[in-house]
Amino acid sequence: MILSMILVFVLGYAAIALEHPIKINKTASALLTAVLSWSIIALFPIPDSIFSAEIFTHFVEKLKLEGAIEGLSQTEIFREYAGHELAHHLSSIAEILFFLLGAMTIVELIDSHQGFKVITNRIKTKDSQMLLIIVSVLAFFLSAVLDNLTTAIVMVSLLRKLVHNHVQRKLYAGMVIIAANAGGAWSPIGDVTTTMLWIGGQISAVNIIKTLILPSIVCLAIPLFIVARQMRGRVIRAPYDYVAAEQMELVKGSRLMLVMGVGALLFVPIFKTVTHLPPYLGMLFGLGVLWVVSEMIHIDKTEEEKKPYSAIHALSKIDTSSVLFFLGILLAISALETMNILRVTAEWLNDSIGNMKVIVYVIGILSAIVDNVPLVAASMGMYDINTYPMDHWMWEFMAYCAGTGGSILIIGSAAGVAVMGMERINFIWYFKKISLLAFIGYTAGALVYLLIYPYLAVHPIH
Repeated sequence: MILSMILVFVLGYAAIALEHPIKINKTASALLTAVLSWSIIALFPIPDSIFSAEIFTHFVEKLKLEGAIEGLSQTEIFREYAGHELAHHLSSIAEILFFLLGAMTIVELIDSHQGFKVITNRIKTKDSQMLLIIVSVLAFFLSAVLDNLTTAIVMVSLLRKLVHNHVQRKLYAGMVIIAANAGGAWSPIGDVTTTMLWIGGQISAVNIIKTLILPSIVCLAIPLFIVARQMRGRVIRAPYDYVAAEQMELVKGSRLMLVMGVGALLFVPIFKTVTHLPPYLGMLFGLGVLWVVSEMIHIDKTEEEKKPYSAIHALSKIDTSSVLFFLGILLAISALETMNILRVTAEWLNDSIGNMKVIVYVIGILSAIVDNVPLVAASMGMYDINTYPMDHWMWEFMAYCAGTGGSILIIGSAAGVAVMGMERINFIWYFKKISLLAFIGYTAGALVYLLIYPYLAVHPIH
């Protein structure tokens, strides 16, 4: 049984990592992996050699108290337990999914009102070094408020207006990937893996910002300094009508929707702190407010005229495939957690490597090869919150490493894959031109984190 689950997960993971060569969408692979993993649990008896009898015994005692165990075989009892565990994990996963749905819809609402153009249309410099700095810094901070995927898409769209030579633009796009991933790591809403840790109770919003902002800045600053020194002259740009660009901003409510949308996203950590309710409720509240505002802005239009600016239209444009991917991979990870496979893996890593700092650093590098979502989800299952409580240095370091390590390869992050598709950047070009820069920045940021954290620590490094 255990070998079957591991084999299914490894094959599913391989299919996700090799999505482009095998031409099978990673969402399909994740969903199949999840269903097969839970089906194996339901169809086979308990493997005593690896399964923790303590939790199962507690469940059996509960059934006895409820009088619900009469006439049930051990296999039937275990299936009851599997269903109980599945429902438990699904409730936690749903929090992440509703959070993402709300955030993605808010971003689409801003974009449909051309809110991002309020910012991007004001960048007029043709100096190659200055433009690189502006684009990278803008991507860094936008990613902290939006997410690295959306930021990458917005910034590449901007670059197409500002740099018309494709060879020049690829280097800028490579730096956007590094900047977007670095910017997302230090914000609880900037990267899906950081969001998972925040919602899961492993980190708090204030502490993640306090401890990771400097390492994340270093992660971007060193590659940016190296590339900027190589830049010379001016960017090649076709004539650009800034008057027309300014007029394009005048879609009704563009500025208001930008301010309200960003405000709604920034309000989520405040909502959680004040109410102690799950973050997804704060995100849904922000979406509800923005939905009402968008309706009021276009109240004088016909249904057909206001459709492109409506929340319903924004919901139709969000990346539902990504949401289902998160569902599939998190369900698959929860199946491994239920059978204690993750705990045994964590014990093996501790016995083999021994140094937790090295383990987390390696996990960050692995996130450049495979998706960081399942890596972080697995880590959340491997390491007990009682052993590593909220704001323990390990979780903070995990957020940094998983968030920024994906920049080392172009396939290692959602931002990288998006830019790869939009700019037709191939794997080899990125590996030659950007990977070493990203690795240097990643390592430098990790070292800075390990140096400064003892002075900021809630739970010091041992």
